[in-house]
Amino acid sequence: MAIAVEPALIDQVREASREIVRELGFMKPHLAATPHPASAVHAIVEIGRHGALPASRLAELLRLEKSSVSRMVRKLVKAGEVRESASPDDGRVKLLTLTARGRRTLAAIDAYGSGQVVRALAGLPGAQREAVRAGLQTYARALAGPGACTGASQAIDIAHGYRPGMIGRIVDMHGRFYARAAGFGPYFESKVAAGLAEFCARASSPRSRVWTAEQEGRIVGAVAIDGEDLGDNVAHLRWFIVDDGVRGAGIGRRLLDEALAFCDETGFAAIRLWTFRGLDAARRLYEAHGFMLVEEWTGNQWGEEVVEQLFERTRP
Repeated sequence: MAIAVEPALIDQVREASREIVRELGFMKPHLAATPHPASAVHAIVEIGRHGALPASRLAELLRLEKSSVSRMVRKLVKAGEVRESASPDDGRVKLLTLTARGRRTLAAIDAYGSGQVVRALAGLPGAQREAVRAGLQTYARALAGPGACTGASQAIDIAHGYRPGMIGRIVDMHGRFYARAAGFGPYFESKVAAGLAEFCARASSPRSRVWTAEQEGRIVGAVAIDGEDLGDNVAHLRWFIVDDGVRGAGIGRRLLDEALAFCDETGFAAIRLWTFRGLDAARRLYEAHGFMLVEEWTGNQWGEEVVEQLFERTRP
């Protein structure tokens, strides 16, 4: 049975949608301060986010006909933004990757888009910022059709233990997210890489474990429990990250559930994690899982001065 939607609400949503399209610049021939139209900008973003994509998968992500994507890809290749190469698994499949120029263009797109968001949200209180995020995500999933709100979560598998490419992928997700969220640079990324490499050498210990979330063979989230570096029967929750493309679909909650269940089964007296002020969505998730803020201070252990925070969860 169809549920009636008030005509006034329909008009208001449509009007707001048109205003968003205009404000974001989609009516212009070029988008995000690039020489490319909107479809090409989105293609660069998706190729960069996934690392390598066949044209057929890019067409699915962009909701475009394969013929349209083929023409667009040829233009991006000619412009020096994208390269085509044979897949190592199947030489008949061409993979699309960004060139050095394409990566610079992607960085400019990310900076431009993030700047738009910052300018829009800067004058709003925290509750309204969260309302904007939640509303946009919910509406986007509703537009995608029935089941879209849970489909992403169901299509993702959670596994533990080393996976080929895991170290590089976790570092990549951290580097990209925290560059946007906090302006962290090479010092932070190098620190993540060094710490993760050191941990993985002993990740098979009975008191340590790493989990990854995988979608179609690609790692889109991770978390680790280091049961050895803090001592005193205290576990260290580390490298908790979810890729932009699946954030908001419950993947972070699933990863945390796995990590905390492991800690409880192993018998740790407490779990600690270090983060910094401003990551409100993550904080709500931590607190929903029993973590409490126990200390705050100004520090720069990640290469930039932030208000660092220590959260702790004691064993139930």
